[in-house]
Order: sequence, then C-alpha cells, then structure tokens
Amino acid sequence: MERISRFRAMLFLALFTFVLVLFAGRLFVLQIVDTKGDTDNAQVYSTVTTVRAARGDILDRNGNVLVGNRASYNLVFNHYVIKSYAERNEALYRLVQKCDELGITYSDHFPVSRERPFDYTLTELNTSWQNNFQLFMTDIGLDSDVTAPLLVEKMRSRYGIPEEWSDEDARAVIGFRYEFDLRGITNLPTYTFLEDVTDQQLSAILELNTPGLQVEASTVREYHTKYAAHILGYLGGMDDAEWAKFKDEGYSMDAYVGQSGFEEAFEKYLHGIDGTRYDEVNRQGTTTKSYYLPGKEPIAGNNVETTIDIDIQQVAEEALEDVVLWARDTERNVAAQTKEKEGADAQGAAVIVMECKTGNILACASYPTYNLATMHEDWKEIEENEYNPFFNRAFGAEYPPGSTFKMCTLIAAMENKNRYGEIIHPYGTEIRDEGVYTAHAGFNPTCLAWTSGKYTHGLIDASLALCYSCNYFFYQLGDLMNEEMPVKTAQQLGLGVPTGIELVEKTGKLNTKQRKEEVYGSGVNANFSAGDRILGAIGQGEYRFTPLQLCVYASTLANRGTRMKATFLSRVVSSDYRTLIYENKPVVAEQMNLAGTTIDSYWKGMRKVVTTPGGTADKYFGGIDDGLEGDEDGVWPLKGEVIVYAKTGTAEHASGGSDHGAFVCFAHRKDETEPDIAVAVFGEKIAHGSTLAPVAEKILMTYYEMEAASEMTAFENQAS
Repeated sequence: MERISRFRAMLFLALFTFVLVLFAGRLFVLQIVDTKGDTDNAQVYSTVTTVRAARGDILDRNGNVLVGNRASYNLVFNHYVIKSYAERNEALYRLVQKCDELGITYSDHFPVSRERPFDYTLTELNTSWQNNFQLFMTDIGLDSDVTAPLLVEKMRSRYGIPEEWSDEDARAVIGFRYEFDLRGITNLPTYTFLEDVTDQQLSAILELNTPGLQVEASTVREYHTKYAAHILGYLGGMDDAEWAKFKDEGYSMDAYVGQSGFEEAFEKYLHGIDGTRYDEVNRQGTTTKSYYLPGKEPIAGNNVETTIDIDIQQVAEEALEDVVLWARDTERNVAAQTKEKEGADAQGAAVIVMECKTGNILACASYPTYNLATMHEDWKEIEENEYNPFFNRAFGAEYPPGSTFKMCTLIAAMENKNRYGEIIHPYGTEIRDEGVYTAHAGFNPTCLAWTSGKYTHGLIDASLALCYSCNYFFYQLGDLMNEEMPVKTAQQLGLGVPTGIELVEKTGKLNTKQRKEEVYGSGVNANFSAGDRILGAIGQGEYRFTPLQLCVYASTLANRGTRMKATFLSRVVSSDYRTLIYENKPVVAEQMNLAGTTIDSYWKGMRKVVTTPGGTADKYFGGIDDGLEGDEDGVWPLKGEVIVYAKTGTAEHASGGSDHGAFVCFAHRKDETEPDIAVAVFGEKIAHGSTLAPVAEKILMTYYEMEAASEMTAFENQAS
C-alpha cells in the first residue's frame, strides 16, 4: 500500500512538472519571441505629470501690461509608450532628421557633446543633472571614469543602434533614450522635447506619428514693450544655488525662474503653484484617462504692478540716446570739432526719475539698451557692441559725482560745528574766490574759472557758489571739516548706502581713510590728508555713487532732508485682478533735522543755476539764456509754469578721454511749494553735466503734460 501511494505521488509530481514546463514555454513565446525582446506588455500606462502654472503679469503704474504670457505648445514624451514601441530607434531617428530639416534646436541632458570628437559636457549642467548622470551610470553598471567616446559606443550597444548610422545620428538618438531611462530611475517629470513650437513645426512633426510624443498646452513670456529691458529682466533655467533655494518650494528641476530685473526680484509673487496631473495612456499613445490629483490643480502666479510709467520710460530712453548720439556727432557737437575731450567719445548714460514724496521710481533707463523680445536672436550682436548694452548703468555702475556733490558739502558745513562749538559755515557767510587755493604747501587746486579764463568769482555766498559751481568756495568748506562730517551727511542724504530697491544694486564708495587703504594698500598713496578732504568737497576723491543714488539724493534735497526708500513695487494683485495681495506703502529711510537756513541756501543756489546769468544750466528750463540764437529746441514750453532746481557736475576719471557728466534736479509747479519729482542723469565721457539737461527737460515736460491731462479727465468725469 505504501509503495502504491509513493508511485501515485511521483506520477502526480511528474504530471505537474510537465504542465509547468508547458506554461513556461508558452509564456516565453508570448513575452520574448513574439515581442522581439520587448517584455513590457502592459495595456495601459499611468503617469503623473507636472503642469506648469501660468506666470503672473508685470504692469506699469497705469495698468499697462509690460510682460505677460501667450498661449504656446510644447512637445513632450510619454517614455512608457516610446519604450514599448519595437522600432523606437528608427522613430527617433526620423524625428532627429525632421528637426534638422526644419532648423529646430532641441536639448537633452546626456552629458556628451553632439559631434565628434566626443567630450563630456558635465560642467554645463547643474549639480542635480550631474547627480542624475551618476545615478544612471550606477544603474547600468558603468564606472564614471569611462571616456566619452567609449560611453557612446556602449550606449550604441545598449540601445541597439544600427552600426551604419553616423556617430552624430547615434548620439542624437542616445540623448532621447537617456532621457527616457532617467524617468525610470528618478522622479523627474516627463521629458519636454520642444517648447513653444510654431504651428508649422507642430504640423510637420506630428505627421511623423512618433509614438509617445504628445502636445501639451503651455504659456511663454511675451513682452509688450521694447523699453525697460534692464529692469524688466528675463527668465532662465536654474543653477545649483537657485535649485537649492527653490526645490523645497515646489519647483521642478527644469522650471524657469527670474534671472534679472523684476522677474528675479518679484519671483515669489510671479511664480504660480504647479499642478499635478494623472494620465493613463494605452500602447498606441491615446490618453484614456486624465485628471488633476485632489488639491493639485495649477494656480497661476500673481500680477505685479510696478511704479514704472512706461510713457516716461520711453521718453527717458529716447532722450538718453539722443544726447549720447549728439555728443558723438561732431557735425552737431561743434565744440568737439576744435577741442579734445568735448564728448565725441561719449560711451553710455543713465537716467532715473523718482517721485519725491513716495520714493516711487517712474523711470529707470540705461543706454545703450536692447529689446527683450528679440534678445536671443540679437545676442551675438549685443555682446559684440563695444558699449555693452547688457550693462545696467543706472544702479550697476558707480561714478564720481563731480559738482553735484556740492550741496552735500554745503549742508555738512552748515549743520556741523568746529572744535570751538561754532557752525563751520554760518548762513550768509561769503568767501572770496582767489582762483588758486593755496592753504597747503605743494597742493594748489584751482577753480575752473581761473583755469579756463584766469578770472575769479569774487566775493560770493553759498547760493552763488552753487550757481557758478565755484570750486574754490567748496575747497575752503572741505578744508574746515574733518573726514566724518561730509561722509555722514552723504549717507543721510542717500549717497553710499542702499537705496532700498527690490533689485540687486551697487551701494557706492565713500571718501574715507579706509577706502583709500582698500584702493592703494599701504604706502604714501594710502594716506588720508587734507587734500582728500578738499577734493572730496567737489565730488572727487574716492566718492563713487550710482545714478540711482544721485536721484535719491536729489529727492532728499527736495524733501528738505527726508529720505524716502526707493522702490519699484506698487502692489500685487491676484491673477484675475480681483484680490489685492500686497500694497506697498512709502517708507521714510532717514529724517534729517535741517535748519531752515540750510535748506534756504541750497534751494536758492539750485534755483539760481537755472535763473541767474552764468548759472551752469541757464540755457535750460526757461532760464535766462534759454531760447537764444543757436538753441535747437527753442524756449522750454513749461517756462513760468514749472519751477526747476538743478545742479550740474563734471567729474574727472582715470580711464582717459572726456570727463563724465552728471545732472540732478527737482521740480514743482509755480503755484505749489512741494516738489513732485526728482531726476538724475549721468553720462560717461559726455564732457559736461549741462549737456545732459535736455534729457531732464523732456522728462519733466512729459510728466507735467500727463499730469495736466489726468487732471482734465478727472474734472470732466466729475462734471458729467
């Protein structure tokens, strides 16, 4: 009985083994033989896709959209579908050929050059993509020290790429296959093959019927103005530092972020919250199910309303271009025909316009400039331009202020006391201009009047010293003060300190012993002497400020010592413009308690610059010599209606050629006492500060004409 049971058991086991082998063989035929090695027989593939949220708009203070979005199409790959396609290499090869035919450039992250001799391009990728490559190499069992040509050969073998294909074609297909494999070993989003595809390109590529290639609706940045390039900014992919900063805020590794200007400064408002979509597709690439995961719908970014007035910005940029091109043109710049250093070598310029009571920046222009809408197409031309259009001179460059600094020197002398407890320069005190300042042996700086014509300004007070820009007067004030007095006053007025803007800015240099040591190191040149104080009093020495700081300075002078934080931000509203997210309020950065006599002195002096014969800007703003024969633009149209207070400056520098020029002013209407706006203009090698006055003239005309039109509209609306 026991033998029979054992026999039956053995018979049953043999039968079971036979059936198992039979099923295994059939399974091998189905999964290996019939599929030619493709073992992925799933009928439906599920993917989770990151859906980009639309970026917020950037607007000017009047609601004009400066930067917005337009609808676009991207081509993305579902890697499951293309990897399950038997002839995937051939399909990708046809796609590569079509792109070459259409002149389309696309990118992948396979870190090997596209043409022989093959080299690694890892240094062109950020750390995250480099780490992905190392992860891939580990996954396929290759050492990271394998040479690039050998890696290409191994990838050809791994992916079964035909031997007859060129190395370049093989490399192109390897790039695709690498991207697909990465999606299998990481949590990267779907591979975006092309962004912002044109209708013609889309039609031609879709005719190929490439498996897994799908069309995704998206948006791209669209510029509605050719102005304000230096402050609007642009987007770009993230580097290591940016990825480290944004990865914990829900950004995907291939997200675009602001790289400069408002796009960078207001990234936290403009960038929306990306959505997460669940998709199911069949083996043919047809989507059978698609929906957003609960609570994961994309949320558009907020809209940022800036303080910029694009109409004033346009006038500012065009006026800058006009004045620089005029200076270079020796047929119009007559002085340059017979004299050297008269501005024919002018390089660039900048202008800033600011509301005095709010700190709101209405215009911020740098010349030369460029067009953001065509920046990529024009990149080579822009980079080759000798005057460097990419350089933001408005707050990215520091220049000696020249005689525009003299109001600071005067205020310091009138607000500080000497060691005897006496005001250094009491109100109304006059100084006799001797032409040559001889208080220190071996150091004899001169007044420009003496240098150019061997005459002096005689006995003058502070207002006339500003009017004529008498160096001798300010030499004496500088000699009477210590190092700290003008430096502290400069900082209170907004010079050599941050302005408060939301963008990255240079913060200037001050005329101090420490600064001299930084520049000259040790030795006699690093000594801080009376000569440094004297030259500093006329805006030379080690003083270096940005044009934006000069505008803040002019605004503080207009506000009688109240310095406002400069800002580009007005408010932030929701994507549908219905909800206020944030409203920016004016902020007082510094409150100086200036004596009325001090204010009276520099206000009178700056006004006399325009109204008094011999004033350094008496040919402008309806001044005494405005509209005389030879004046190209005639009498300023706002003469008698708008009161302008100004100061010119000419600054020596070490780079050779013509002197730099600076111009600052503020203005109010004739029946008012509180200034409305301040303007600062700076020109590299423009020769004279007064040359820049026409830029301010045009800006003030535009501002007050717009204000008048706005008041008329308000009156008509009220009347109706």
